[in-house]
Amino acid sequence: MSRRLRKVGTNSGNDGCPTLYELPGTDRYVVQGDRVTDPGELDQLDNLTPAEGAVTVPRELLANFGPKEPVHVAQWISFEDFGGMFAKVKHSAWRLETRRRYAEDEATDTYAQFLAEGRVSWDLDDPWCVNRREQAALGKRFERVRVLDEPATEGQRYLLDNARRNTAVGERIHVLSRSRAVELDLPAEDFWLFDGRVVALLHFDAEDNMTGVELITNPVEVVRYAQVREAAEHFAVPFDQAGATFGV
Repeated sequence: MSRRLRKVGTNSGNDGCPTLYELPGTDRYVVQGDRVTDPGELDQLDNLTPAEGAVTVPRELLANFGPKEPVHVAQWISFEDFGGMFAKVKHSAWRLETRRRYAEDEATDTYAQFLAEGRVSWDLDDPWCVNRREQAALGKRFERVRVLDEPATEGQRYLLDNARRNTAVGERIHVLSRSRAVELDLPAEDFWLFDGRVVALLHFDAEDNMTGVELITNPVEVVRYAQVREAAEHFAVPFDQAGATFGV
């Protein structure tokens, strides 16, 4: 059954066209306007299917009558696409790590070695290390700030040892106390900031398993994460200066 459209606004200077309608009870809109027919223009539209059409509307129509309240719609990407972002980075990738443990770490042989010996014999020639070293050699910066409890948890102590491997292949690792992070009102979120323009927000379940990656490209939101980076970087110290402050 067809829904009855509700007219939201119209361009009075062009015989009432184009016009913006909303579908009551939904978050969807219908735009009536001049159809785009130029083949060159249509070829530039991404993924336009034979069942779809495109119309032109003046900026004023959307500015005056479009929805004003922001609506957050999560944009999820696959783990494969997330991994590919590191190959595409142009100049920098920065991460904030805030969790007390990461379940995927605890399933590794290196974690078992750390529990048994207190130190890991890292393989600096495994594929991850080779790739990171090659990327760093091109002048790309890979940096992290890790939030640590006082004293550090077992998982955090493991990551401090892991920082020896990261720095050996070109990353820079700094640490920040949990109490200072709270004072700075930093979000309890894990994320990567790529080239200062795109955020990959990492989601975890209650058992500390990473469940998904949300891509954030809205400039306003990205700026907020960039401000988090600036605050964390200002107060963080190199990982090898953690010392007795974090019980390591």
